[in-house]
This record gives sequence, C-alpha cells and structure tokens, in this order.
Amino acid sequence: GLNEKPFRAKQLMQWIHQRGVSNINDMSDLAKSFRATLLDKAEILSLPVIKDEHAQDGTRKWLLDVGACNAVESVYIPEDDRGTLCISSQAGCAVNCRFCSTGHQGFSRNLSSGEIIGQLWFAEHLLRNDPDAVRRIEKYPTPGWEHTGRVISNVVMMGMGEPLLNYDNVVSALRLMLDDRAYGLSRRRVTVSTSGVVPMIDRLAQDCPVALAVSLHAPNDKLRDELVPINRKYPLQELMAACKRYLPYAPRDFLTFEYCMLDGVNDSFDHAKQLIDLVRNVPCKFNLIPFNPFPNSGYETSRADNIRRFRDVLMQAGYVVTTRKTRGDD
Repeated sequence: GLNEKPFRAKQLMQWIHQRGVSNINDMSDLAKSFRATLLDKAEILSLPVIKDEHAQDGTRKWLLDVGACNAVESVYIPEDDRGTLCISSQAGCAVNCRFCSTGHQGFSRNLSSGEIIGQLWFAEHLLRNDPDAVRRIEKYPTPGWEHTGRVISNVVMMGMGEPLLNYDNVVSALRLMLDDRAYGLSRRRVTVSTSGVVPMIDRLAQDCPVALAVSLHAPNDKLRDELVPINRKYPLQELMAACKRYLPYAPRDFLTFEYCMLDGVNDSFDHAKQLIDLVRNVPCKFNLIPFNPFPNSGYETSRADNIRRFRDVLMQAGYVVTTRKTRGDD
C-alpha cells in the first residue's frame, strides 16, 4: 500500500522478525525517505505484559493485554534439546471443552495475525537477552538450530483458543514462523492443535501443512459429545477421515492425538481398547496429558497408576505414547 518495491518488505521482515528491531530509525539499510514514511504511518509495538511468572524448572509464563479487559497467555518451556513456545490464538474460546479452563471463560474475540506472531516476536527477542536461556542453548545445541542464535526452536499453537476457528489470522502468522526471512522454523517444529474442525483441517493441508495435533480426549462419540462439544458437529468418524486426508501433506508420517486423563471418566482399560480400534487406520502417536485442575471444573486428575496402565495398553498395541510432564507447577 506504500508503493514500495517488494524487496523492501523482505528487508522489513528481517529487521523486525529476525533481528527484533522495533526502532525504525535503526533499520540502517532502508532509504531515509522510506524510513520517514514508516515513521509517519507505522509503529512496532509488543503486547503489554500484565504479568511475567518464572517457575523453578525454567518454565516462564506471560499474561499479555489484548485490550478491552481481555488477556491471553504465552508459555515458554525449556528442555535439553529444544525451547518451546506455546501461543494463544483467541481471547477465550467458543469450543467449551468441559475440562478446559479457557472454555469456562467463554469467547471474546479472535486475535489478529499481529497479536499471534507478536507473542513469538516478544518471547524470542526477550529471551535472547536472558543469560539463563542463552546458557541453555549453548550447553544443549540442537543440530541445524544452534547457528541461528534462536532461543525458541519449536512453536505449538496450544494456548488459549481454537486455532482453526481463527483460520486466516493463524495461517498468516504460521507463514511468518516458517519464512527464512523471519523465524525460519521447520514445518516439523510448528504444531497446530485442534479440537477437530474438519473443514479447516482440509484447508490447512493445502495452505500451510505443519505438524498437526488433535485433541481427542475420548474414544467414542457419546463421551466425546460430552467432553468436546464440537464433536456433535464433526463426529469421530468424520474427524478420523480428515486426519487420514491430512497425512500425505504432513511434515511427518504420523499425527499426534492428545488425550487429557480424567479420573473415572476416560481412563479405563476399556477406553484404551476403544481408542486403539478408533485410530487403527491412522498412523499416530499419543500424548497423554494429566488433567490440570482448576476451580469448579468437576474433574480430577487420573491416578498415576491408571495413567501408566492406560499407556501400557496403547504401547502393547504398538503405538508410541508419551505422558506430558507437568511443568511450572509452582
């Protein structure tokens, strides 16, 4: 819209996203006339930080102000071989999964593409100046990653909101995450988590096929209708068919199914067997998630021995199964 040549956009992407520069006057290879135009018409702002919390295990959580008394959370999770940022896509959520704290808050609005990518911009460039984060990537360099100087190697769209119900803004942000002039992340290292918005899964396969995680949480329609109400619109057989259609475009040869472990609700031996039958024709791995309690949820976390038993049934059937570590409990 400024009638500038396309290479100016590439320069801007590198200054803003690769280098984290927010002062337009510091963009030294831009023509002075172009900088003057930008100073008149543009500004580079981070979302205001309401709260910045540090956990003893290195997990860090930010509460970010998105205006009109709404806020979203982003979480940075350091591990030996990666640094993962969990990003929000909506203020609140309309899907209303029964065991989800965000769902209980209701839905306010979609985040803009700038508010989505801004979470990565903020966290990446803040952490580059954090001695603990820098020491960690120097101690545990990831092949093909360490030379970039990046602190965040993985992004998961698993924060507040259903990403595929804010499709256009999410895809715009994903493309910046993947672009070599911006963050240069691998499609294998960017994951979109969905509760099962079938038409948008098909669109994502064509538009921006990153790693896909499906929030399953139940092995049959009756229970999933109760836990994940969107199942009434897109029942399990439709969802499994969409997963199979996605696989040829996925950056890996499997999908991930997320399964929140709820005591006495979905964690029995029979539930595990039903789950095996459900996904029999879909190459996948499972991520079992101990329920994170919140007030008035009505659910309890599955006992550790029940989670182990459930995991073992799936593993004996030949599936790769991980149990998500609890992080930042303090």
